[in-house]
Amino acid sequence: MTLSSKKSIRRQSKLMHFIGLTGEMLITAGVIMGLFLAWYLVWNDTIQGQRQKESAITLSQEWRSDEPIQVESELAEPTVMPSDEEPPVMQSPASGDVFALLYVPRFGPEYVRKIAEGVDVETVLNSRTLGVGRYPQSNQLGEVGNFALAAHRNGWGASFGSIGELRIGDRIYVEVSKGWHSYAFRNLEYVWASEVQVLNSFPRLKVEATGSRVITLTSCHPKFSDAERIIAYGVYDGWYPRAGGPPTELAAIVKGGR
Repeated sequence: MTLSSKKSIRRQSKLMHFIGLTGEMLITAGVIMGLFLAWYLVWNDTIQGQRQKESAITLSQEWRSDEPIQVESELAEPTVMPSDEEPPVMQSPASGDVFALLYVPRFGPEYVRKIAEGVDVETVLNSRTLGVGRYPQSNQLGEVGNFALAAHRNGWGASFGSIGELRIGDRIYVEVSKGWHSYAFRNLEYVWASEVQVLNSFPRLKVEATGSRVITLTSCHPKFSDAERIIAYGVYDGWYPRAGGPPTELAAIVKGGR
C-alpha cells in the first residue's frame, strides 16, 4: 500500500468518524428537543389549565359569597328546568376585564374557565388565569344575537382543546353573578381564518332564526396550526337565576368549589 493510499484511508476514517459523531449529536439534540416540547405542552395544557380552573372557581365562590344567606342555602338543590324569566344582558365590560365563567361538561366534569372581554393574545388568550375571550364585535351575553368566544386549542391551557369532541345536545353554560345561561350545542363548521362572518349576529347556523340567542366557540384548526378555524355553534335554551340553584349538570362542580 502506498503512502498516498494510507493517507486517503486515514482521511476517510476521520470523515466517517466526524459524520458518525455529528449524527449522534443530531439524534441527541432531537431527543432533547422532543422531551422539551412534550414537557412544554404538558406544562401549558395541564398545569396552566389547572391554574385557569382554580382561578375561575375562586371567582364563582366570590359571587356566591355576595348573595344573602337564605339564597346560599337554596343553592344546595340543583335546578332541573330553566326559568321563564328573560335573561339579563351583560353591560359592556372594559377590555381585558373578566365578566363570566364558561362550563362545558363535555370537556370534563371539572372544566371551568374565566371569560374576559377581548381576544388579545398576550393579555387574554395567553393569560395564566384567563384563556377565553369574547370578540368585541359580537353580541353581549344575554342579548339577542351571537355571543362569540375564542380560545387556544393547544398551549396556554388549551381551553378549547376538546372542541372537536362536542356532540349534538351537549350543554354549554355561562355563569355570571346573577346566575347561569345555558346553550345546547348544534354543529361544528370548519372555515378559513378570513371568514369572519361566523361572528355576525346571526351566523351560518342553519337551525337559528332571527330573534334567537347563539353562542359561537372558535379555535385554530388543525391543532398546532392557524391555517383554518374550527367553529362550534350552540343555541340558547334557558336562564337559571342564582336564587333557584345551578343547573343539575353543574351541581357537583358548583358545590365542590364552595
